[in-house]
Order: sequence, then structure tokens, then C-alpha cells
Amino acid sequence: STKKIMRSIVLLALSLAHAGLVSGFTPRAPISPLAQRTPPSTTKLNLGVVITGGSNGVGYAYADEFLSLGHSVVICDVADTEPPVKALKAKHPGGEIYGTRCDVSNAEDVSALGAFAKEKLGTIHHWINNAGVNGGRRALMDVPISQVELVVKVNLLGVLLCTKQAMAVMAEQEGVEGHIFNTVGSGVKGGGTPGYACYGATKRGLPQLTDSLRKEIDEGVEGYEARKMKGSIKVHSLSPGMVFTKLLLEDSTPSLRKFPFGVLAAQPEEVAQDLVPKILAAKESGTSIEFLGTDKILKKFFERFVLQKKSEYIDDDGNVIKFPGEQYNEDGVRALY
Repeated sequence: STKKIMRSIVLLALSLAHAGLVSGFTPRAPISPLAQRTPPSTTKLNLGVVITGGSNGVGYAYADEFLSLGHSVVICDVADTEPPVKALKAKHPGGEIYGTRCDVSNAEDVSALGAFAKEKLGTIHHWINNAGVNGGRRALMDVPISQVELVVKVNLLGVLLCTKQAMAVMAEQEGVEGHIFNTVGSGVKGGGTPGYACYGATKRGLPQLTDSLRKEIDEGVEGYEARKMKGSIKVHSLSPGMVFTKLLLEDSTPSLRKFPFGVLAAQPEEVAQDLVPKILAAKESGTSIEFLGTDKILKKFFERFVLQKKSEYIDDDGNVIKFPGEQYNEDGVRALY
């Protein structure tokens, strides 16, 4: 019956959310629906934004969206940033977009990134720790040690180094409110992530980091004199959910692509258009910003399993639907430029 179907949909949505497969942790300071729909007044200002892992995927889409709102952006990546910067400049004539190579797991690279961003932007208002790798989908026993190290270094050490660098810059910005966003993903709530044990473990640690930093900034550390800062710092969690990028599609199977990807995953541009206004609206430290909340999951499940609406991006055999005029790699990842 319809009631049984709806009950199953609700239970499945809640179980996915509880496992942390599609969203971040419970918001400490939810953003109002009005703030989510309407870009805040700060969008009238030219804000300085740093995005790690900005050459492709959702990082590139974030940069595109911030530029469309009139903000200045620095992207960094281990890949060459010249092509994405060129593409963004062509799309946003007169926009301020800069790029630099950076391995976020390397302290010297991250220090250089901070200096580069400060030089180009003048003031850094938002720093988004977006860079991440999954290490390939396979059992931990089959993952090469080099991949284990890579995932932990990029996803956890990289966030720690970048956050520390961002805080050092923001603390010296007189009268400026700085915001740092740490990207969470599958495993953030402790739910099992078979095939991605390393990735899930690194994401599980980020809510703890965000909460620890919030308390250190607001309350200090017992036994130590409170640090005096010229600027203020807020630390948040950012959950883009399932996005059709290399991170999601690499090593995927037709079954996974049909569900949950075909039901829940979104294109990078859609995610960025939804999240960037929420990022700009964040004020309270510890805010959790997510694209794929329980309400959106329920809506997508209702459309797929009750209304029988088919995926725009995955066919009935679990293949990526390739649109004319677009370019795709062997995993079905669409090129954004």
C-alpha cells in the first residue's frame, strides 16, 4: 500500500542520514529558511574566498558561484590551476580569480597558500577546506599502504594544516569576521562505509575538530591565557552530499549508480548554487551546512519510488547518461570546462 511505501521511504531516509551517508551532523545553529532562499546582504560586498581542491568538481562550482555573486576567489589544487582559472575568467570577465598549486598535506605548501591568498585577496573572509580523496573503493586489507597514507594526509592532516593556516591569517585581520568550512562526507556520523574505510574514518574526525576549535576560540583552553585576536574566527561543517564527481563515480558499479547515486546525487553546479548562499549566511560558529538534508532525501525518494520518476543522469542499466555537447571521462565524470 501507499502507506507502507511511505513508511519504508521514511525509514530508509532516516537510516541514511543517521549513518552519515548523505549529510553532516546535527546543526548547532540552523540557518533560517529565508536565509537559505535569499542571498544575504554580504553578497553586495567583495569578499575574499579561498577554496582548496578547486580545479574540478564541487570546488570549481563553488568558485564559479562565488564569482557570479561578485566575490574574489583563490583556488588551489595539486593539479594545474591555470586551465580552471582561465575558464572562470572567460565566464566572469572582470572577476577576480587566482590559482596556485598546493598539496594540502604539505605544511610548506599550505603556508605558501596562505601568503598567496593574502597577497591576492587582501582579506580572507571565507576559507573552504574542500580538497579530498577517497583512495579507491576496495576493502581495507586490499588498499596499498601508500593509499592509506594519502587519504589520511589529504583528508585529515590537510584539513588540520589548512585550518591552522586560515586561523593564523584571520586572527590578524582587524575587525574582520573570518569563517572556515570543513567538508564532511560519508562516515561522518560513524555509519559503516565498506570499501571506503579510510575515507569514512577521516570524515568521522571532522565534527570533533570543528567542535574543539569552536570551544577553544569561544572559551579558551584551561590553564592557558586566552589568546587575543584582532579578528574573529568561526568554524563550520559543510556537507555537499552525493555529487557527480570523480570522488563519487570512480570505481562505482552499475548497482551503486542506480541506487543511491541515481536517486540522491546532484550535479556540482546545483550543489554550489544551493550551498554558497548558505555559506555566506553562516554566522554562529559550529553551524552545519548541508545540501542533502532529510527533507530533500524524502522528496527524492517520493519522486523515485512513488511517482516512479526516472533519474536524469543514470539510465535503467546503471550507466551515466551522457548529454550531447558535453565531455566525459571513462568513469562518466562530466568535464566542467
